[in-house]
Amino acid sequence: MASVFKRDPAFENIPSTKAKTLRINLNPDIYGSFAEIGAGQETARHFFRAGGASGTIAKAMSAYDKSFSDAVYGVESDGRYVTQSRLKKMLEHEMRLMEERISRDEHPDRLFFAYANTVATIDFSKRFKGHGWVGIRFQLDPKQKEYDEIVLHVRFKQNEARLQQETLGIVGVNLIYGAFYKYNKPKKLLKYLYDHIDRDTLEIDMVNFSGPNFSKVDNRLMSLQLIRYDMTDAVMFGPDGNNLLPAAILYKKNILALRGSFRPVTKVNMDMFDKSHNIFSREQTVEPDKSIVIFEITLDNLKTAGEINERDFLDRAELLCSLGHTVMISKFQEYYKLVEYFSNYTKARIGLTMGVNNLVDIFDEKYYRHLSGGILEAFGKLFFKDMKVYLYPMKNPETGQIMTSNNVKVHPRMKELYKFFKYNGKVMDIIDYDPEIMHIFSRDVLKKITNGEEGWEEMIPEGVAEIIKEKKLFMSNMLPEKVQ
Repeated sequence: MASVFKRDPAFENIPSTKAKTLRINLNPDIYGSFAEIGAGQETARHFFRAGGASGTIAKAMSAYDKSFSDAVYGVESDGRYVTQSRLKKMLEHEMRLMEERISRDEHPDRLFFAYANTVATIDFSKRFKGHGWVGIRFQLDPKQKEYDEIVLHVRFKQNEARLQQETLGIVGVNLIYGAFYKYNKPKKLLKYLYDHIDRDTLEIDMVNFSGPNFSKVDNRLMSLQLIRYDMTDAVMFGPDGNNLLPAAILYKKNILALRGSFRPVTKVNMDMFDKSHNIFSREQTVEPDKSIVIFEITLDNLKTAGEINERDFLDRAELLCSLGHTVMISKFQEYYKLVEYFSNYTKARIGLTMGVNNLVDIFDEKYYRHLSGGILEAFGKLFFKDMKVYLYPMKNPETGQIMTSNNVKVHPRMKELYKFFKYNGKVMDIIDYDPEIMHIFSRDVLKKITNGEEGWEEMIPEGVAEIIKEKKLFMSNMLPEKVQ
């Protein structure tokens, strides 16, 4: 048992894939099943080739035929097999068989695991690159009643099925190795998933840790690491704090996105959301039951002094989740990239809620100099056929004038372009705003909170002040316990 956790200097530098499999195979306690659907026995193959697999592999299988797969793991009501629910069924079934068929009396020190993946590789048209779910359920103590689990979603970028299969096999080895030897450093475990894999061949866009040994792991923080390590461009998590697969949440949905720092969320933020959502929901093409609202924060918005403050990130996430919202963290500084990302998953209505100052920035040419087509290329992606901006007014601090789409000042060269989008209904003013709260800015609220000043409570939505005080949000720059 103790040998699983012993520090081995020979493996401190990145071990080869074979070295990883051999280390697991030669450990007399690690024992489990492999179930791989859709891309062959790619992970199990590495363990068989390394040698000594008889002491590690209880069973390896591929249920390619849907009828056979259904007989083993149950019928999928929606007919889809490359899903998280399918993966969970596979892990549960294989682990149950391990418990039933391997006697604890004869093998008291065995550490059981079940590794599974369900994957669709690139199709013949080459338009669908392929994706899959990969996971492991395992124990680090033979007396452990509850299992630990790591589940992740991958997207392939290679153009050959064979190459995708090889990549999947290496990811599987890295995951199993990480589960047993890097479980106490989950952030580093994520980085090690790319050992011997080029970043441009595979995207990991969702991961969730669960179980007793991950009880102190905040999956929202793990989601953030996927962005930081360039594993993906955007991640999402729901009100319960668990990470979500963006493709599943956004697929064929009407999307309303509100970008901000939310540091903290204020009455203005919620007024923008409420009023724009009312307009959005009444749009003729929008079906309320097929709509999603996203509170989006860019990676740059999470940085203070050039670095990401994890405690600050968790405070913002905690607050938005407690209010019941779905949160997205992205690398998209420019709005057109955000819309382009959404349009990969839906052709339905996309709405962006923003303030006047954000609209002025959109019409600033300096943000598009890196594009060969300049601002016109960006706007072709931004204002696609079913996208609309819901504009929240701003009070000019010098003149007191209320700025709307009718009197906003854009660069003289951009006036005609702006008029084109304005008169074609791509920009809609929010007119039933609350004029009594227009003086509120997140930065002022944050300053009052951190300085222990009074008066900030009435600047934020009802009930939020109690959450901030109870959980001491935005009152510390350090994580209570740093996750490795």
